[in-house]
Amino acid sequence: MYCLSLTCPVALSVFSYSWKTTEWTECRVDVLLSQQDRRRGNQTGLCGGGTQTREVYCVQSPADTPPTLNLLRSKEALRPVDSDLCLGIPPDTIQLCHISCPVECEVSLWSAWGPCTYENCQDQTAKKGFKLRKRRIVNEPTGGTGNCPHLVEAIPCEDPSCFDWLVVKLEECIPDNEKKCGPGTQIPQVQCVNSDGEYMERQLCRDAILPMPAICEVPCSRDCALSPWTPWSLCSHTCSGKNTEGKQTRARSILAYNAGEGGIPCPNISALQEVRSCNDHPCTVYHWQTGPWGQCIEDSSIPSTNTSVRRTRGSDVSCSVGMQTRKVICVRVNVGQVPPKKCPESVRPDTVRPCLLPCKRDCIITPYSDWSPCPSTCQSGGNTKKKQSRKRIIIQLPANGGQDCPEVLNQERECDAPSVCQGYRWKTHKWRRCQLVPWSVRQDSPGAQEICGPGLQVRAVSCRKQDGGQADVEACLKFASPMLPLTQPCQLPCQEDCQLSTWSKFSSCAADCVGVRTRKRMLVGKSKKRDQCKNSQMYPLSETQYCPCNKYNAQPVGNWSDCILPEGARMEGHLGMKVQGDIRECGQGYRYQAMVCYDQDNRIVETSRCNSHGYIEEACIIPCPSDCKLSEWSNWSRCSKSCGSGVKVRSKWLREKPYNGGRPCPKLDHINQAQVYEVVPCLSDCGQYVWVAEPWSVWKVSNVDLKENCGEGIQTRKVRCMLNTVDGPSEQVEDYLCDPEEMPLGARNSRLPCPEDCVLSDWGVWSPCSLPCSENGTRERSAYLLRQPGEEMECPSAKETEPCKLNGNCFHYSYNITDWSTCQLSERAVCGNGIKTRMLDCVRSDGKSVDLKFCKELGLERKWQMNASCVVECPVNCQLSDWSPWSDCTRSCGLAGKLWRRRTVIQAPQGDGRPCPSQMEQWKPCLVKPCYSWRYSTWSECKSEGARCGEGLRFRNVSCFVSDGSSQQDSSVVDDELCGDLEPSVDGDTSIVLQELCTVPCPGECYLTDWTVWSPCQLSCVSGDDLGFGSVQVRSRAVVAQDPENLLQCPEQELEARPCTDGQCFEYKWRTGPWRGSSRQVWCQRSDGLNVTGGCLVTAKPIADRSCNPPCTKPRSLCTEVGVCGCEEGYTEVMTSDGVLDQCTVIPVLEIPTAGDNKADVKTIRAFNPTQPAASTPGRVGRTWFLQPFGPDGKLKTWVYGVAAGAFVLLIFIISMTYLACKKPKKPQRRQMNNRLKPLTLAYDGDADM
Repeated sequence: MYCLSLTCPVALSVFSYSWKTTEWTECRVDVLLSQQDRRRGNQTGLCGGGTQTREVYCVQSPADTPPTLNLLRSKEALRPVDSDLCLGIPPDTIQLCHISCPVECEVSLWSAWGPCTYENCQDQTAKKGFKLRKRRIVNEPTGGTGNCPHLVEAIPCEDPSCFDWLVVKLEECIPDNEKKCGPGTQIPQVQCVNSDGEYMERQLCRDAILPMPAICEVPCSRDCALSPWTPWSLCSHTCSGKNTEGKQTRARSILAYNAGEGGIPCPNISALQEVRSCNDHPCTVYHWQTGPWGQCIEDSSIPSTNTSVRRTRGSDVSCSVGMQTRKVICVRVNVGQVPPKKCPESVRPDTVRPCLLPCKRDCIITPYSDWSPCPSTCQSGGNTKKKQSRKRIIIQLPANGGQDCPEVLNQERECDAPSVCQGYRWKTHKWRRCQLVPWSVRQDSPGAQEICGPGLQVRAVSCRKQDGGQADVEACLKFASPMLPLTQPCQLPCQEDCQLSTWSKFSSCAADCVGVRTRKRMLVGKSKKRDQCKNSQMYPLSETQYCPCNKYNAQPVGNWSDCILPEGARMEGHLGMKVQGDIRECGQGYRYQAMVCYDQDNRIVETSRCNSHGYIEEACIIPCPSDCKLSEWSNWSRCSKSCGSGVKVRSKWLREKPYNGGRPCPKLDHINQAQVYEVVPCLSDCGQYVWVAEPWSVWKVSNVDLKENCGEGIQTRKVRCMLNTVDGPSEQVEDYLCDPEEMPLGARNSRLPCPEDCVLSDWGVWSPCSLPCSENGTRERSAYLLRQPGEEMECPSAKETEPCKLNGNCFHYSYNITDWSTCQLSERAVCGNGIKTRMLDCVRSDGKSVDLKFCKELGLERKWQMNASCVVECPVNCQLSDWSPWSDCTRSCGLAGKLWRRRTVIQAPQGDGRPCPSQMEQWKPCLVKPCYSWRYSTWSECKSEGARCGEGLRFRNVSCFVSDGSSQQDSSVVDDELCGDLEPSVDGDTSIVLQELCTVPCPGECYLTDWTVWSPCQLSCVSGDDLGFGSVQVRSRAVVAQDPENLLQCPEQELEARPCTDGQCFEYKWRTGPWRGSSRQVWCQRSDGLNVTGGCLVTAKPIADRSCNPPCTKPRSLCTEVGVCGCEEGYTEVMTSDGVLDQCTVIPVLEIPTAGDNKADVKTIRAFNPTQPAASTPGRVGRTWFLQPFGPDGKLKTWVYGVAAGAFVLLIFIISMTYLACKKPKKPQRRQMNNRLKPLTLAYDGDADM
């Protein structure tokens, strides 16, 4: 369709571009530095907070798609296109995520072994039974109880029973035949219990053997009195084998001896202790062991109609009900698998369970993108083949047996070999003869009959290929620089003008860089006879130049670039926004330095002339970041309290600090700055360690009555600290673990009752004091009668009381809350949500921590929250975008151009994640290119035609100059062809002025130049502070004269100032260029970047020459060409004894004035020739001669030696005459002379050789 009308309707785009995203990757968790531990090498089960990424790409979609359809197409695989086509802000490529931490299964300690019972009490036909011990689940794990260890262990046993009688206690011993003492019986109190120890109905124990009454004895007054039996001790072994047998013991002691022959004697010591067997079952423990649940598979037994039901649980979608199985085997502890009949069938775990089958999910992938564009149809330089690529992006990964993704995601192919771009250039031909401009063009010129004056020259311009072949003009208009001008103004000489022929060709050179070459021209016609045309300065007839020298020299310029990693270190996708993961940001890279190429005249040329590709490159290293390194965790300390709640601590030490941008250390201990602590609460059971006392020993009676065997005596017993378990005290531990206040007595002094004395049992425990403690309160303890007293004997009181005393035997109790613990995460969690806990202590009124049961028994209020949620900040590493493409060069030519590329932060670091690097941009040098420009040559001398002075003309040319773009190097003239691509302009001004009127000063007259332009408005300020004088502008006009001596008669230079507004305050600083040999350029620069003369402090001027050592720092001193410090013109050197310059002094001068005193007229001229000699300094007008004893090489001149020799002879003569004069008898009076030598004055004698 072509639209010929200017009001053609605008076609609306039928497509739009939008961002699409892939699925988020799996959540990735980084380890906290404080959790780094070699012993936890497997980090696959990490949980807590992390990050996940996705890829963002641009797609093309129809613009009129309704929103509902867009929702349905959210996972539609559209073809990715160039990401530059999507204009909106792209979606995030990284986000924080959280992996729920699995809850580990926690189980209680094993219970004691139960009685021998039938496996099934409903079926008691089998003779074999089992003894069972159990444990329970304290904390149910994630995924159900199938992940817990076994909860039941069994031991085969004989004679099982489901119910049995339990002896609760024995009644008081009742003597037979209703006597007061002697043999008797104790009736047991029994209760029916099942195998778990639970009380049952008595009828269930009808088949069990009822315990028989126990035989006992009540001692008579003359009998031996024994204490009751102690409880049976714990069984020494949990089972019995060849080398082990379970035993229990109990003991009793003698409380009173018998009375000789009349009473029942005391038993032997061996009879005071009893032993019985226990746990006589063999050490063969069995249990069921379960394997992990298998994969959920489809259950064929379930009808297919039920499989279409979709269930949603959390983020998982299930499509049907399946079945899981697991292996269950019977295992003998420390042996291995045994037949199933060895384990009780009633507690066998399930082997099958139903499960939910997740839906299959196929891989979703986009179509291939379009091929990336090949380079343009032609290219300059080599013809290396380029490649083009295309890619496709995985939107959704497969799961649950879905279709897999293809392996190939990227394709490449070579582009067709591009044709080499044919370069084109304009070729200029000779200018034709100057022709008068027609009258219609020069309307203000004299009549058309004139045959001289301003005219036009015409030349032909053709198009050429780089190889010189002809080409159509259209090719140059497309691919070359703007077309060169076809005409230029010219001057057709009149008869009185000097006419010259065109320049001849240069003569040939014998060899490159050797000799000179010349070209010539001649005066033509009548010009040969005119004297003014014979002025070789005005009209040179020959030109000489050195033979061209094609020698090139390459040298590095500028600083080294940043260290840049090779592009292969990261994958820069043409499509989409590639997500940065842990891409290598360190290692070996390269840095670059630009090369500049100079010809033999030190002019900058293209770098290809030096056979250089424009750079030097050098390998460099970007150091890799090293993270903070901590030691492994120490072992947990012991709980800070042996009773009640305390804390236990473990720590890490700093092994290596981070460097090169590594992950920082976590917050260290503020005291020693070297440790990371983890503090968790711990609870020490106050009954964990208990004192166990053995029975009292036999009485040792002092002052023994041999007949009675009674009286004052002592008893001892062993007291040990034991570890208390669910089965009772089990093993002896160190005494310090038990509470020393609770330690029973190990010895006691008492009186051994004599025969017929009353014998009481040991005292029972004290009754509790009533709370609150009061001085009026009492507590009591009691004993019971063991042996009746004889006649006329009485028993002491069987009760004892004492007053209650606060913090002595009566205590108040209160809860005490501990501090919060550190945030506790689950076992493999890295960060995220956790729990901090604190604990309750029960504290006695004397400050001692006691068992919580004391506070619970009082029913004290517990109003504190013991757990609270907390958060451990997750470590998130800094994520950066890809490097941007390299920018265009900052300079079109010269030495200082740079290419830049940048990157941005797309995810800031969090926690102790790796921080962002400081380098967010990089640069490398551009290819050095010469800077070509049109510039004016200097004005010629002002020439007044036909007169010595007065009005005249001066001329200048426009030439092509080359420079390196810096202010340190002067521009050099080159062939005009090199500026052929530039628009004819000088300093941005396209109006070229090649001649102007001027004035040649006449002798004896003064001339004023035109006013300069007004200077920029400037404030009067010092060091940036306004002095309050306002802003001013200044301008000046100079005074010139043909003879310098006339300047004394001329007025001084004129200056004008005017107030202005918006003046700027400038600062002035010295700037220096690079050293070139032993010198460098030093200039003053204003704060706006303008180089100026004046403004900078002369005393602060940097040294510009370093060839003299030591440097020449004396006033008026300078470094001569031979490297010796000399003095400026008009000053002579005064040297120290070791040949070092001491000072510069003015040498005597003889001035011969030659100027008259007559005043001169002042005239104003339009232009002043810059090449005129500058005005002489006032005070030195005329010819002045200086006596300079040192030559330019720093050595004394010959005449100085002559003068010195004459002075030496004269000195010898004076000394001789003085000696003769001093021989008179009368001493002459000596005049005090000044030790300082008088200066030697040398007069000028007219010798021109000096």
